[in-house]
Amino acid sequence: MASDSPVAIQEDDPTKATTALLSFNTDSSSSKSPRKLTTTIVFISLVLLSCIALSAAVAFAFLFFSAPKTTIHSSSFYSRPLKKLNHPVVLLISSDGFRFGYQYKTSLPNINRLIANGTEAELGLIPVFPTLTFPNHYSIVTGLYPPYHGIINNHFVDPHTGESFTMKSHEPKWWLGEPLWETPLWETVVNHGLKAATYFWPGSEVNKGSWTCPKGYCRNYNESVPFEERVEIVLEYFDLPSDEIPVFITLYFEDPDHQGHQVGPDDPEITEAVKRIDGLIGRLIEGLEKRGVFQDVSVILLGDHGMVGTCDKKLFFLDDLAPWIEIPSDWVQSYTPLLAIRPKGVDPKDVVAKMNAGLESGKVENGKHLRVYLKEDLPSRLHYAASDRIPPIIGLLEEGFKVEQKRTEKKECGGAHGYDNDFFSMRTIFIAHGPQFARGRKIPSFENVQIYNLVTTILNIKGAPNNGSLSFPSSVLLASP
Repeated sequence: MASDSPVAIQEDDPTKATTALLSFNTDSSSSKSPRKLTTTIVFISLVLLSCIALSAAVAFAFLFFSAPKTTIHSSSFYSRPLKKLNHPVVLLISSDGFRFGYQYKTSLPNINRLIANGTEAELGLIPVFPTLTFPNHYSIVTGLYPPYHGIINNHFVDPHTGESFTMKSHEPKWWLGEPLWETPLWETVVNHGLKAATYFWPGSEVNKGSWTCPKGYCRNYNESVPFEERVEIVLEYFDLPSDEIPVFITLYFEDPDHQGHQVGPDDPEITEAVKRIDGLIGRLIEGLEKRGVFQDVSVILLGDHGMVGTCDKKLFFLDDLAPWIEIPSDWVQSYTPLLAIRPKGVDPKDVVAKMNAGLESGKVENGKHLRVYLKEDLPSRLHYAASDRIPPIIGLLEEGFKVEQKRTEKKECGGAHGYDNDFFSMRTIFIAHGPQFARGRKIPSFENVQIYNLVTTILNIKGAPNNGSLSFPSSVLLASP
């Protein structure tokens, strides 16, 4: 309504607009006609305004076309054609525990090269909950949240059989989950008659469906294999005839997670570990360039989770809850940072009520930093309820705190992960370089369940149903020409 008022006024009295432009008293005597003088002044004013506008336009155009571009160039709206390879190839690299922000600790010329000439999640990649290695690595290659791909923790117990899952469990029954249509990327690729190769990725050793962990294209995990050797083996795939080069390749490094657990995220050891990862990326880029395929390969560098510092003052002891309820150690399937309890012969709801009563009493050391839930009452954004493998009681700790059964004299400081994925410290990196990724582009943070559809879109193959969005790839990838 307000925008209509001036128009109405001008229509009622068309002279008011002109009179308002006058800078002197129109009632003063003059030999010139007031109307003529007014017209002259209006004309001069309009000429001056036109000149100013034209000058501004010229200046803006000069600045626009002469300034260096930091966003997508107009020529980069479309994906770039392959120069040597005759099919797309995705190289998925995981640097375990590479917390978002590590890339700013020191000069990382090779990683920064990927960032400058590729696409980066500006505020990091969001892991799934719990922010642990095995659940997240399998979510990345399946597009599923842990309750659906079945790997709900690094260690857990099957409530029906009593059997325990460990990070060495390669039986297919653990990796099927619910529903049964879950398919990791290497199996998806093989199902399309294409080749995949994996170098140490959780779940890749599992013979499931059409994937048999073929010799020469899949290796049993051995942490003693030097990182440099892993890079060289991956590069050898690109010495094969173009039709035989795997279209999907994984590469895994344990660092800087190893150092993060020992010294926390802020120690100089982390800086050195990150520098080593950068050197490995440089070695990889150099090898791809020598083979003339670097610009053809979609290199995706990411991590599985972040890291936060922990210390002896940030401890919570379950035995301190004894005045309200005793929590026997055989009830506890995971202590920290994810507290998971399966009570025996007791209603879980009563256990949660009594535990929270103690935590909220103000009489339990660090009690305010732990909140206990029935799993179905957890925040829905965690997607951590739809599996019998998840114990009925889950405790969420504040950032940096740890749970232990009983008090000890042990004093230690280090690092941990596994906390709520809403904590910024749990974020990791996403950096992608290749013909379908815009150069120098920043994108918003996203959950790693989106990676699966991103890869299948690059490879132009149909993926299995998953928790990712089918529209997500179009928001990240360049359009086909």
